[in-house]
Amino acid sequence: MPFISSSNSYHPIHVGFRFFKYYITALNGKGHGVHSPFVFEFITKVMNDNRHFYAYNSVEQVRQSVLKNNKVLSITDFGAGSTVTKSNKRKVSDIARSALKPKKFSQLMFRIVNYYSANTIVELGTSLGITTGYLALGNLLGTVYTFEGASEVAAIAKDNFSQLALNNIDVIEGNFDETLQPQLNKINKIDFAFVDGNHRKEPTIRYFEQLLQKSTESSVFIFDDIHWSKGMEEAWEYIKQHSSVTLTIDLFFIGIVFFRKEQKVPQHFVIRF
Repeated sequence: MPFISSSNSYHPIHVGFRFFKYYITALNGKGHGVHSPFVFEFITKVMNDNRHFYAYNSVEQVRQSVLKNNKVLSITDFGAGSTVTKSNKRKVSDIARSALKPKKFSQLMFRIVNYYSANTIVELGTSLGITTGYLALGNLLGTVYTFEGASEVAAIAKDNFSQLALNNIDVIEGNFDETLQPQLNKINKIDFAFVDGNHRKEPTIRYFEQLLQKSTESSVFIFDDIHWSKGMEEAWEYIKQHSSVTLTIDLFFIGIVFFRKEQKVPQHFVIRF
């Protein structure tokens, strides 16, 4: 979950205000007042599934190890960059603190993959591989195609996958603009996609359109940091209004997209999480 450095970024106070507004206006996270059976099931059986799954301990141990890793990497950043540092030299621990998704959201994505039995998973933005590990463990019979622009970061992620004994992850290195479409050409469909790279309006919309080529009515797409900047909010609004999208769930830090054809009238939910 990188911080944004582009010119249309919101000030942290502005983001805080937007979060406060979200929190007081969003539907409660228990499913009360939700008239969609599908969304009610999602809230009660996926979002609020409080069971402690087998994957959680092993991935969180890896998270703790990267938070203590002081190795310095040379970073090639093709996206919006970081407000934490302008240097291309960064410690693994610093990347972990600023870029990794909180376990609350990573574990939610694990549950989504697990509950809906997602087989073909695409992730834009491997980073250190913590969320990737959750996605791969969500369905060990599936395959995760994860894309990372910085080769030294990808190398750390691969070490982490080895620690987790995961062999269902394919890491594609390089600029997404050059690597995404060739890989998509080899994939029949996408069951689950997580877009956590670049964090600017135009690239986010472009990646959405590319991923859409391989979507089905059972696909689930998740977009990170949908309220972090004016540009990302505009990208999220574009996605919500797209003719292929029938249902969205806004959890503030991430946006979840569904394409269920049985839903004749598009619905957009903002839910507290």
